[in-house]
Amino acid sequence: MHRRALLRSALGATLAATLIAAPSTDPSQLGGRPLDVEALLFDPETPVGGNPKGDVTIVAFFDYNCGYCRRSMPALERLVREDGGIRLVYKDWPVLAQSSVTAAQFALAAKYQGKYQAAHKALMSITGPVSVERLEAALKATDIDRKRLGTDLKTHIGDIGALLRRNNEQAEALQLPGTPVFLVGPYKVAAALDYDGFREVVEDARNRAAGK
Repeated sequence: MHRRALLRSALGATLAATLIAAPSTDPSQLGGRPLDVEALLFDPETPVGGNPKGDVTIVAFFDYNCGYCRRSMPALERLVREDGGIRLVYKDWPVLAQSSVTAAQFALAAKYQGKYQAAHKALMSITGPVSVERLEAALKATDIDRKRLGTDLKTHIGDIGALLRRNNEQAEALQLPGTPVFLVGPYKVAAALDYDGFREVVEDARNRAAGK
């Protein structure tokens, strides 16, 4: 089967119907919780990469203990760099282990010194289960000020926890099956894609937006 056909079979339901649903939509149709679309796409506390004015938005839900996330995120970030027209929204969704929560907290704390993406890349490079030792070693290899990181984590732990709860509520409203999940324009992709897979679904999203 052609790659695009495989991709379309993986997409399943589109996000479009959810995004245009009226506010009065029965919450039971959204996993028991209403979906705050503004927070999903434009939460000011959520790290964003790529082109902030891009014509395609990708929302990535991931966990630092997820092997599929580790394999797919470098391909996605390569496409974001090369394409130039993609806005990438990072949704830390630590669901696999307590160490996933710790890793997400440190990554989000790095945002306060403008180093979220450096922390994200380092933590995604960890081999095997995340542990305190592996987490510390990964961050040590970056230019992140780790003393400030600890201070920012302590100072902003309430805000970070609130953001992680919002991310989880959005995932539940979208009935996400686990990590990774990528919302690419109107499409929901619950699968680990390679570079060509991401490129094709972005093309599909653009074509759909253009009415093709």
